[in-house]
Amino acid sequence: MLADRGRSHIVDIADVEIIAPNFKKRLSGVTSTIIQLVPVQRALGQKIAALGPGLPASIPHIRFRDLLKLWRAPSARPFRVWHARRNIEMLPALIMRDILRMKLKIVFTSASQRKHSGWTKFLVSKMDAVIATSGKTANYLEVPNTVILHGIDTARFSPPTDKAQAKRECDLDPQRKIAGCFGRVRHQKGTDLFVDTMLRLLPDHPRWSAIIAGRATAQHVEFENGLKAKVAAAGLSDRILFVGEHTNINDWYRALDLFVAPQRWEGFGLTPLEAMASGVPVVATDVGAFPEIVTTGDNGAGMLIARDDLDAMAHAVAELMDDESRLARLAANAQTHVMENFRIEGEATKLKAVYDSLG
Repeated sequence: MLADRGRSHIVDIADVEIIAPNFKKRLSGVTSTIIQLVPVQRALGQKIAALGPGLPASIPHIRFRDLLKLWRAPSARPFRVWHARRNIEMLPALIMRDILRMKLKIVFTSASQRKHSGWTKFLVSKMDAVIATSGKTANYLEVPNTVILHGIDTARFSPPTDKAQAKRECDLDPQRKIAGCFGRVRHQKGTDLFVDTMLRLLPDHPRWSAIIAGRATAQHVEFENGLKAKVAAAGLSDRILFVGEHTNINDWYRALDLFVAPQRWEGFGLTPLEAMASGVPVVATDVGAFPEIVTTGDNGAGMLIARDDLDAMAHAVAELMDDESRLARLAANAQTHVMENFRIEGEATKLKAVYDSLG
C-alpha cells in the first residue's frame, strides 16, 4: 500500500487519463520524479494519477484493483496513457495492452546511459512512445524518441533575500563563504573528491568552509566514516561539516556560495539545477546530463570538468574561490538560466505534448 504520509488522495479511475506507475518501494530518482511531477501535471489540467507503493498518500493515485476497469476507456479519449519509467512497469503494461486487450498506450522514459540488455531493448521496441531524459541517454536508444530534460520546482528552489540570514538559519557562520556537495554519500557520487578538494584548498582560503549534506546508506557508512576520519586528521572538522540528510534541503542550498557536483557516474542529476535555481554557481563533472544543463563561459552558470579528476576539480574550485566578482556573476546567471529553461512546469507541458501525439 502507499505510504501513509498525509491525507490519502484517491482519484476515481473514470477521471484518469494518464497513469504513472511506481513499482519500487525504495526511494529512488524515478520515485522522486513522480512525486514532483504528478501534482504539477494535475495543476496544469492533466488527468493523471500515480499507482504503486513508496509514494506519499497525498499524491493523487489509483488502487491496483482499479486496473480491472481499464477495458473501458476514459470519456475524453479512446485510451489511457501508461507512463512507465522502469522495465518492471513496462512488462505489465504490455500484458494489459496486448494480451488482455485493455485500452492503453504505453510511454516509456529512459534515463539510462549504458547499452540496454536484449530484454530491455525488446520492451522498449514495443512502446507507443519513448522519452529520453538527456541527449546522452537518447544516444543509447535504438528507437525514435523525444528528449525531455527534467525540470525543478523554482518556487521551492530560489535565491534567499538575505544570504547571511540563510546561513544563520542553518547554524552556519554568516561571515564565511560556503561550498557544498549534496546527495548520497558514496564513491559513485564522488563525495571523496569533494572532501579531498576541500582538504587541499581550505588551508589557503581561511574565509571558506564546506558542507556535505546527504545520507550514507548502510553499505556506504564505512566510506563516510573514512572521510570524516581524514577530515579530523587534517584538523578541519570545524570547517568541513557532514550535516546529514534534511527535508528542508532547499534552505541549505540558499546558504551556499558555491556548489560542487563531483559525481563519477550519474543518470541525470538534479542537484546542479537545484543549486543554480537557488542562485548558486556550479562546478560539475562531465557526467549524466550535467553538460546539457550547466552552461559555462562568461554568460554561464558554472564550470565543467573531467570526471574523477581531483586536480581539475581543485583548480576550478580555487578559481571561483579567488574571484568573488566572477562568483557573483555566475550566481546571477545561474538562477536566470534555470528559470528560462528548467522549470518543472515546462517539463510537464512537454510530456503532455507526447501524450497528445498518441492520438
